[in-house]
Amino acid sequence: MKPSPRFAVVLSGCGVFDGSEIHEATLTLYAIAKNGGTYEIFAPDVAQYHVVDHLTGRPTTEKRNVLSEAARIARGKITPLSRFNAGSFDALIFPGGFGVAKNLFPFAVEGPDAKVQPDAERAIREMHRAGKPIGALCIAPVLLAKVLGNIEVTIGNDSDTISLLHKLGANHKVTGHGEVAIDRANKIVTSPCYMLDSTIVQIAEGAERTVQAMMELIGK
Repeated sequence: MKPSPRFAVVLSGCGVFDGSEIHEATLTLYAIAKNGGTYEIFAPDVAQYHVVDHLTGRPTTEKRNVLSEAARIARGKITPLSRFNAGSFDALIFPGGFGVAKNLFPFAVEGPDAKVQPDAERAIREMHRAGKPIGALCIAPVLLAKVLGNIEVTIGNDSDTISLLHKLGANHKVTGHGEVAIDRANKIVTSPCYMLDSTIVQIAEGAERTVQAMMELIGK
């Protein structure tokens, strides 16, 4: 019997404005399991850039940890990203949310010259060197572009973010709800998700099509 595809899912906190987008994260996990895969959840053990009150949308004075917050989504079953081993997985995927743009690659606050969180960068580079698929939803393709440069990704149709991707050396494919961009040469699969004004059904479609495309790339 063919073994189940093994996915590493990297979260950036808990909550769209300062961490992982919860719908995207949960529906990614669901898509992996629904399509016959298994997953392990990771997050870097670092302080969040800031904490946002999701009711008011305003930053607070609280201090929180990315790993501890991501553990809320993982129901406590989560591993520090520093312990990630590319040899143990067939694929790597990043759900979106502002945590990607603040905690993993803080370009949202520091600009495109910001440094990528080291554990996240190592995971991406190791999987890419191993020729294994990497997926990203919503704003997370910008992280992949920063690390890998000349790849093709999608974030939907937002002109400012497309311009940023071009500055980082990436090519962009305009996509709609639930659609994916597949860079077969680099085994990169991306979908816009909440970069578009989407319903939760459309988010589920984007996450599942991303996972399905990654599964098709495994072993090729």
